[in-house]
Order: sequence, then C-alpha cells, then structure tokens
Amino acid sequence: MMTKRFFVECVMSIVAGVVWAGRPLVIDDADPVGRGEAEIEAGVAYQGVPECRHWDYPVGIAVGLVQGVEAGMGFGGQFEQREDVLGEPGAGADHGTHGVGDLMAGAKWQFAHECPLGARHALAPSVKLPTADEDRGLGSGEADYDLTWIASRSLGEKAGIHLNAGYSWIGGSEKDVRHGGLAVDIQLTPSVQWVGEAYVEKERDSVAELSAMVNTGIRWAFSEAITVDTAAGTKLSGDEAPDFTGTAGVTWLIGGS
Repeated sequence: MMTKRFFVECVMSIVAGVVWAGRPLVIDDADPVGRGEAEIEAGVAYQGVPECRHWDYPVGIAVGLVQGVEAGMGFGGQFEQREDVLGEPGAGADHGTHGVGDLMAGAKWQFAHECPLGARHALAPSVKLPTADEDRGLGSGEADYDLTWIASRSLGEKAGIHLNAGYSWIGGSEKDVRHGGLAVDIQLTPSVQWVGEAYVEKERDSVAELSAMVNTGIRWAFSEAITVDTAAGTKLSGDEAPDFTGTAGVTWLIGGS
C-alpha cells in the first residue's frame, strides 16, 4: 500500500504556494493590495500523478492594511481519488476521500518601492495551520512556516518579471524546504495578459531530489473589478512532483479606483 508520506507530497503544490501569489501563478509579485482595498480569490485546482488525483477548492482574501502592507487568509475544501497499489502495478483499488484543507495565513511587506536597478522588493511571511485531517491523508498534521523574498521589475509598459526565493520550516520530523522561481507576464491586449513561470523546491538534504515545475496561463480582466484566469503546468524533474497541474478561478477587487 502507498504511504501517507506520498499522499502529503501528492497534494502539495510546491511549498512556495503558501505565499500569496497572484492567480494563477505560484510565483508571487512584490506589489501588495492597496491601502483600504481587498482582493477575494476563489477557484479550483487539480494535481495528478498515476496513483493520486487531487482537487482543491480554495478561497482567500487579502486586505491592504497600510500603504505597502497586506494581510491575508486562505481556506477551502479538497478531494482525492487514490489508487492503493497492491503487489503488481495496476493491481489496486481506487477510493476517494474529501475534507477541508489547511488554513493559510500570511502577510506581504513591500520594503523597497524601487531599488537602483528598478526592482520592487517585498518579504512575505506565512504560516500553514493543520486544519486538514491527517488520519485521512489530507494534511501533515503539523504547522509549517515560510518566509519568501520577492522582487518584481517592469519591462517596458507591457511586461514584468518576478523572482522569488524562500525557505519553509516544516513541522514534525520532515526536513525543511528551500524554494524559488521566476515568472513573466506580458500584456497581450488591454484586457488579456499571458503569464508563465518556472519554480523549484528541494529539501534541506544534500541527497534530496530537486523538484521543478513549469506553468503557463492567461488572465482576462472581465471588468475593472473582476479578473478570471486559467493555467496548466507539468514537471521538469522530481519523482514526487505532480505530472500535471491545472487551475481556474476568479479574483474580485473591492475598493479599487
């Protein structure tokens, strides 16, 4: 039978995902929600490997507290369809399980609006609280903590580049994780933006395998307040990384001009 350790890794969307990324990316940008504004996000996400197919239904909110600082929270449900491998490959039984996910809470502080190289810099601390059911393989049962440095730079009037580098303190007996990546966005039309990213994670272990993923999609500004998005990705390396990921969702800006 497959181990609970595999289930936990199967549902992880790379530890970098605990920071407050702008949908549909894992890599975050350095721009917090404006003071007095709020962003509400909702969507569906899928991750799949041959032995596990996992769906998340996240809902999150980020609020601009003061200029350059936001705080946020995310929660949601999840569903898994698993295959318990018994002996020969393909000889197993499928079964599903569902429940709530872990509670995420975090903040973003833009400490440099523009450095000499033209980049904006931010720090994003976050915590994952173990509200998911560990006994059903839907979570680790431990609290995790993360700190990520973010740099963003505009490339002309229609493009931007975003760099993340972070460290996650993993609760329990599991090893801590280093993670990072690079994202690019390009404005194709006044309302449509293409986004793409590559990101990696590696346990703090000299013999640990590097997991690398790529992801690409679009954002469509339906109105000044509503943006819809979709993206799909796959792994470049790492046996424990998902073979395929997909997401779709909506972001609602409240209080924006």
